[in-house]
Amino acid sequence: VVLEESGGGLVQAGGSLRLSCAASGGTFGNWHIGWSRQAPGKKREVVASVAIDRRYTEYADSVKGRFTVSRDNSKNMAYLQMDDLKSSDTAVYYCGASDGGDLMALNFYYTWGRGTQVTVSS
Repeated sequence: VVLEESGGGLVQAGGSLRLSCAASGGTFGNWHIGWSRQAPGKKREVVASVAIDRRYTEYADSVKGRFTVSRDNSKNMAYLQMDDLKSSDTAVYYCGASDGGDLMALNFYYTWGRGTQVTVSS
């Protein structure tokens, strides 16, 4: 499966963005989906994940209550709604596909997209 992110940009603190992840070249419904981010000089971290059946989601403490992950298997799409953005959310955001395990751990992901830049100005 090949993943491509979109929807990044520049936003003021307190604002919102919705990232999209388009999948192609495989059966989207076979994969759990996660979103990770990497800020300059920092380690990459998984911030949200959604299971194949959409019933199970998980979030990093740093985004809990502000980010919402979702997916539409009929459209081969996943989304990350980001509200109340902070300058600390500035990073490149990636979507990834996993066949299971700890969906909040980077090493359980089979592939990642190229990323989309999110910049939050204070």
